[in-house]
Amino acid sequence: MVSRSYSNLLELASGEPPSLGRMSRRIPRIMTVPGIISDIDDDPSESVCSDPSSSSVQRDRIIIVANQLPIRAQRRSDNSKNGGDGSNSSSKGWIFSWDENSLYLQMKDGLGDDDIEVIYVGCLKEEIHPNEQDEVSQILLETFKCVPTFLPPDLFSRYYHGFCKQQLWPLFHYMLPLSPDLGGRFNRSLWQAYVSVNKIFADRIMEVINPEDDFVWIHDYHLMVLPTFLRKRFNRVKLGFFLHSPFPSSEIYKTLPIREELLRALLNSDLIGFHTFDYARHFLSCCSRMLGLTYESKRGYIGLEYYGRTVSIKILPVGIHMGQLQSVLSLPETEAKVAELLKQYCGQGRTMLLGVDDMDIFKGISLKLLAMEQLLLQHPECQGKVVLVQIANPARGRGKDVKEVQEETYSTVKRINETFGMPGYDPVVLVDEPLKFYERIAYYVVAECCLVTAVRDGMNLIPYEYIISRQGNERLDKVLGLEPSTPKKSMLVVSEFIGCSPSLSGAIRVNPWNIDAVADAMDCALAMAEAEKQLRHEKHYRYVSTHHVGYWAHSFLQDLERTCREHVRRRCWGIGFGLSFRVVALDPNFRKLSMEHIVSAYKRTTTRAILLDYDGTLMPQASIDKSPSSKSIDILNSLCRDKNNMVFIVSAKSRKTLTEWFSPCEKLGIAAEHGCFLRLKRDAEWETCVPAVDLSWKQIAEPVMKQYMETTDGSYIEDKETALVWCYEDADPDFGSCQAKELLDHLESVLANEPVTVKSGQNVVEVKPQGVSKGLVAKHLLSAMQERGMLPDFVLCIGDDRSDEDMFEVIISSIAGPSIDPRAEVFACTVGKKPSKAKYYLDDTVEIARLMQGLASVSDQMLSALA
Repeated sequence: MVSRSYSNLLELASGEPPSLGRMSRRIPRIMTVPGIISDIDDDPSESVCSDPSSSSVQRDRIIIVANQLPIRAQRRSDNSKNGGDGSNSSSKGWIFSWDENSLYLQMKDGLGDDDIEVIYVGCLKEEIHPNEQDEVSQILLETFKCVPTFLPPDLFSRYYHGFCKQQLWPLFHYMLPLSPDLGGRFNRSLWQAYVSVNKIFADRIMEVINPEDDFVWIHDYHLMVLPTFLRKRFNRVKLGFFLHSPFPSSEIYKTLPIREELLRALLNSDLIGFHTFDYARHFLSCCSRMLGLTYESKRGYIGLEYYGRTVSIKILPVGIHMGQLQSVLSLPETEAKVAELLKQYCGQGRTMLLGVDDMDIFKGISLKLLAMEQLLLQHPECQGKVVLVQIANPARGRGKDVKEVQEETYSTVKRINETFGMPGYDPVVLVDEPLKFYERIAYYVVAECCLVTAVRDGMNLIPYEYIISRQGNERLDKVLGLEPSTPKKSMLVVSEFIGCSPSLSGAIRVNPWNIDAVADAMDCALAMAEAEKQLRHEKHYRYVSTHHVGYWAHSFLQDLERTCREHVRRRCWGIGFGLSFRVVALDPNFRKLSMEHIVSAYKRTTTRAILLDYDGTLMPQASIDKSPSSKSIDILNSLCRDKNNMVFIVSAKSRKTLTEWFSPCEKLGIAAEHGCFLRLKRDAEWETCVPAVDLSWKQIAEPVMKQYMETTDGSYIEDKETALVWCYEDADPDFGSCQAKELLDHLESVLANEPVTVKSGQNVVEVKPQGVSKGLVAKHLLSAMQERGMLPDFVLCIGDDRSDEDMFEVIISSIAGPSIDPRAEVFACTVGKKPSKAKYYLDDTVEIARLMQGLASVSDQMLSALA
């Protein structure tokens, strides 16, 4: 049957769930954790936080999840025999073997078979009849440790060929659906299919996971919402995600109607990996612009704070499998093919340029052909001597765009060959039939230069394979007629829009759209001095041979382990529904402030200190009118009328503003400008908490701030008595943040000898006198009460941002000191579930208003009783 949690997907995608048939049947589980592996409802309150003591695993285990399993399946003929060596196995109808070319299989070398057990979850390339699925599942699990995910053909087509290939893939490669022919317009039913398939994958993982011990590593854009389903079931799951495609700039990505759902789903991972810094930067920019999140780098690691969890960002391009390539280079078939190609091209005095690409719209095959045509036009001496061999692999997708690419490629090749060809010479040789791996390697060995001119590609390992192939081995050296000591050489012309480009510093980088530049690069590669080619090859070989797929996998898992170390020290619970679900991870001692608890403490205490922040605490940050409501004034007056209370508003606002706003509150204490000015009640004189300071520094700081205000649209300056604040909450978030960092450095430099502090806060950069903080207000209030012989036995301090942490620190550190009663009830409370020095939290300003109303009502009742 379909698990109950599947039905909750309908809040994301309206409509009936697809008929899953037999695919929801369970396979034998590798291990069980009591009470965990079951059909769990998607209600966040039922998210599982199992006890680590329940783990029964013997060694580390990683579950690798991808759209396709690293398995080849072949329909068995009657005379086929069963294989039982672990690399080949069969059922009555199928023969299975490892797909040696699969990246996911090659990763195992870096993880180490002895140290870690690997389980795969994914689909088979071939469709398996429902009657055979149980048997196939059993064989794949027992022989290959693979868990197949069976999808009905219609659902798979809508998920893979529909949403993945027609909507996500074009958009991630910078193609906007400006018309129905250019990428797929967003289709809600295809999105439903995508979510449904991700949920089915989650169900399969549920059957084999030991959530407290296993690592889960999800791959690529096919499964971007899967982290949410896993995190929903297991709050502490150790979860990594690697995106193998580009991640587009925020201007492109934000056109996606489900943009926030995908971002939040990815942020349910612990570690998110990208091939290049550009892709990671685009992702972080999207998180900033669409979710308001900021990131920071700590000791070289980039992290995003997301509801108390640190989501780490990993930037490392994938590598190739050195062992596999070197073994193929040693095959007799490879040597024979190399000899054949040498005779065909070099034997006739021709130099081979090589392109190896999938036949799709982003690989730039036609641009490469046009550059070859330009080369032959500009350099007639190349005619008859230079040949471009273009290997065109079958496209992975399907549709009108693929047919158009094929037609354009064939027509361009025909035109070039008709124009520049001669008897026995075709300047372009198109190889469009499938090649075996050793045949492709042989082309690499012979080619003088490899051309990769994709207009957009996530990584592209063709250049890496080419470099290793050109390094060759002793037997190939003999075929090539080289001495063993001869330095090897290779030349690369690569597009600057592919993921491997940054790591190939010796390659000639080109803009593939600039045909003339590509033609010039081809000529440069051919004419370059041999010694220069050798140096570039050596540099590339050193990098590629050390940054192989094993190194990549090991490095990613190492970072995943590091990121997940804090799991056991955190208290976790889930909030939100559907794809808005996320996990809040906080200190075990951090808990919600209970109304009953604080009211009870309030009633039985007689000397109370209450410190309240204003913006973001009593007043929502988003409010345009920041002045207090009449209801807030009434609540504060009720609290102040109680002679047992000392109530303080602590704000960054100026004393003029606060005086106007709280003029009806006779006995309310006010601290203005973060505590620079204090007033115990309305009729009292303002006190200055810090010695009188020279404000001549403003003449230095203000012109600098004005310069940044003029160049940053949406920013403004707030001039206070003792401080200057540059605010950029209405500016572009990326540009504003960038300008804020520059302004911070600029101000620290010009004010280095002044008695001021320069600090950045939430959308602000502030300059204020040294020693001023809200913590100073807390110290002053407690000291003033102590001098009057009033040791508070109830302390309530509420705030919402970084500046309030100073108050919390003072309050908590005073608990064992002389300024607070030893038996005092102390409540340091922040707004929202987030890391804080406070021990309590309330969700928002509405709950704070409710709390203050409750305490005010208790005071009113007490006063009525006395009257």
